[in-house]
Amino acid sequence: MEYEGLEIQEAIPEAASMIETLRAIGYNLEAAVADIIDNSITAGATHITIQRYWRGGQSVISIMDNGCGMNNEELIHAMRPGAQNPLEERDEKDLGRFGLGLKTASFSQCRKLSVLSKKDSQLSYWTWDLDYVALCKKWNLIRWIPEEFANALDEVASGTIVIWTDIDRLLPLNTLKSNDVMKERFSRALERVRSHISMTFHRFIESKEITLIWGSQEIKGWNPFYAEEPKTQPFPEDHLPGGVTMKGFVLPHKANFSSETSYSSAEGPKGWSGQQGFYVYRGKRLLLAGDWLGLFRKEEHNKLARIMIDLPNSQDAEWQIDIKKSKAYPPANCREQIEQYAKQVRNTAEQVFRHRGKILKQRAGSEFHPLWLEKKKDNNWTYVINRQNPIIEHIKELASVNPPEAIEGLLKLVEATVPTKTIFINESKDEDKHEPTTSIDTKLVEKTIKTLFENYLANGKTPKQAKAILKLVEPFNFYEDIIELL
Repeated sequence: MEYEGLEIQEAIPEAASMIETLRAIGYNLEAAVADIIDNSITAGATHITIQRYWRGGQSVISIMDNGCGMNNEELIHAMRPGAQNPLEERDEKDLGRFGLGLKTASFSQCRKLSVLSKKDSQLSYWTWDLDYVALCKKWNLIRWIPEEFANALDEVASGTIVIWTDIDRLLPLNTLKSNDVMKERFSRALERVRSHISMTFHRFIESKEITLIWGSQEIKGWNPFYAEEPKTQPFPEDHLPGGVTMKGFVLPHKANFSSETSYSSAEGPKGWSGQQGFYVYRGKRLLLAGDWLGLFRKEEHNKLARIMIDLPNSQDAEWQIDIKKSKAYPPANCREQIEQYAKQVRNTAEQVFRHRGKILKQRAGSEFHPLWLEKKKDNNWTYVINRQNPIIEHIKELASVNPPEAIEGLLKLVEATVPTKTIFINESKDEDKHEPTTSIDTKLVEKTIKTLFENYLANGKTPKQAKAILKLVEPFNFYEDIIELL
């Protein structure tokens, strides 16, 4: 040991300051509750109940499970911050990493964390009270539990209940129970938690490994990939270093969903645009939902693209999984592979969005005739009517017999088929690379202006009046120099 014989000195963190630091890690309520559920799953629970009790500033949230439970020594160890070394090899079903989840998640939301656990018919309970820690300035647990929860585990052979009181990050502690505005805020916050849990643990729920109860109702899993929809397009699974797998899905266009209800459900908590991107799982637990991992930006025309990435927990360090289990960063050695795979999924999603799900393929011996053609020159897009389209040929023939009907038909056709989605996609892709341009043939403009000018003169207008009128007609207002030369 190179430091043998040198003076050493303990540098124990000051308790109250350290706990306040842990409170500031940045959990939101959804992530905090999910972290407690992780512990329940790791403990082998099959039944987890989340309860919330509205009492104004004295409101309470509890999470109870029927897992293996803890004896007194194990509970004290679990209540100790940093109870687990993140470098140690863990069971593949272990959803924790730092040994901080129970404490940091709870401290981020409340000033009192109480845990009651049952194992081998023996009950153990301890409480962290942050105000007491600040008072005594020591890392002291209190052997106390809210009286109303003393018998909470009577109906299970083993299990644990986590109780949050003094939830100061959600509600001011002086909030009155009669305050309807704060009650509504409390309800909305908890509804976001329910949606988050439904998404985060959907694979556990679908496989019936766990039952999650919200109050008295069972939570159904929300699967972001809607693979059961007939028109969902799955991609082949791809493999990345470290046992990581990747599988893409392009959801159907709204017109091709099996029902309006299914389409509305598929929108997800963040909305269609917000839910696009990668969904990173570790041990079947969703860590990150709807994020392009810094590889792409979110764009409306890619909103149907969702890609599942599955990590074993041995890849936590390589993927930089954070304490809150809400961030992930792909390692450099697989970023290019991920990017190329995602481009394929995004391209397909764009085509579905662009064509309302109708991807037309040319058949042998036949030719597809688009009405609009798109062209790109010098980073500028133009959109022109396809003169070879049979409809245009028909309008030309009609014009020789009934010009007004032909013109009206052509105008209605243009109005109904302007390729707005294609224009939007191209413009958003190149928004930093191009300047708007006009592509009207100048000779045609001059000829048309001259004809209209002569018509105005024939109808009694003076040259000055005729020019003034032309300058107010779009697109001739862009060609004042031509008008002035008349």
